[in-house]
Amino acid sequence: MSRVAIIGATGSVGCFAAHPISEIPYVKEILLVGRPGRENLLEGITRDFKDSYAARGTDVALEWTTDLKDLAGSDVIVYTAGVARKSGEDRMDLAVKNAGIVAEAATTIGEIAPSAHLFMITNPVDVMTAVALKYSGMKQKQVFGLGTHLDSMRLKSLIAAYFKVHVSEVHTRIIGEHGASMVPLWSATTLGGIRICNLPTFSDLPVDRMIESVIQGGEMIIKYKGSTVYGPGEAIATLVRTVLGNENRILTVSTYLKSEVHNIGKGVCIGVPALVNRSGVTPIPITIEPDEVKAFQTSVEKIRMNTDLIFDRLEKEE
Repeated sequence: MSRVAIIGATGSVGCFAAHPISEIPYVKEILLVGRPGRENLLEGITRDFKDSYAARGTDVALEWTTDLKDLAGSDVIVYTAGVARKSGEDRMDLAVKNAGIVAEAATTIGEIAPSAHLFMITNPVDVMTAVALKYSGMKQKQVFGLGTHLDSMRLKSLIAAYFKVHVSEVHTRIIGEHGASMVPLWSATTLGGIRICNLPTFSDLPVDRMIESVIQGGEMIIKYKGSTVYGPGEAIATLVRTVLGNENRILTVSTYLKSEVHNIGKGVCIGVPALVNRSGVTPIPITIEPDEVKAFQTSVEKIRMNTDLIFDRLEKEE
């Protein structure tokens, strides 16, 4: 049985994530972590969740803290803390604001919980995953980000709705940046096991409109209700369950690349298909179509440039 810590538990995503995570059968304890000054809110959230767990019949221990030293013994640390994105704000606008916070926390995590899996949610998630990896000093497979997993699920939902089939019949992936340069892999998209490009109706599929909808998905939710909560929260729980359950699933997450995708992106943390299990996250080698290669290269270079800029900024502040 495992212990999961959620840093940023007083935020919308971190708070909600405790609900689906509590339903994972491998989880015995959840630790809600907030910053000093948030003690009353943490106590209130904890009491409310305990009532919820009791009503549901969930036997999960729930505690809170404002001290990162209490992370010791955690199996998975979900990092959602940081400045939230506002409507009209690009994810990279957040990079400078969040990088210093992540770097400081990751350093402590690497010292206090060196064997844990560090799961990054904070945006821009690809850059923040790289920051967390560097400053924690943890192994590459231990540190990963939500990446394009939720983007892939959004596209999956749109395709299922278009063809009027159950979402389980659709398999698709988006790789690259969790942002504007994301790359849909139509070459790896299937409907009922059939490559979607082999279906006569594929030529009518509004691919550009679908991808734009995925790219703008988070922005639209922020515009209409202030923040994205339920989608990210459920996606977080899926990844936590996959790790703790040693499920050996292939999911598209932000991870450190070497030469797995056409030898592109060495040293960059970015969204790619990876094997996820109790050992952590391992990117798998894939071959994609020439136009997808070109688009992925563009996405990688964007993230590489932004990551280098953030590292330069952090080094100057040290």
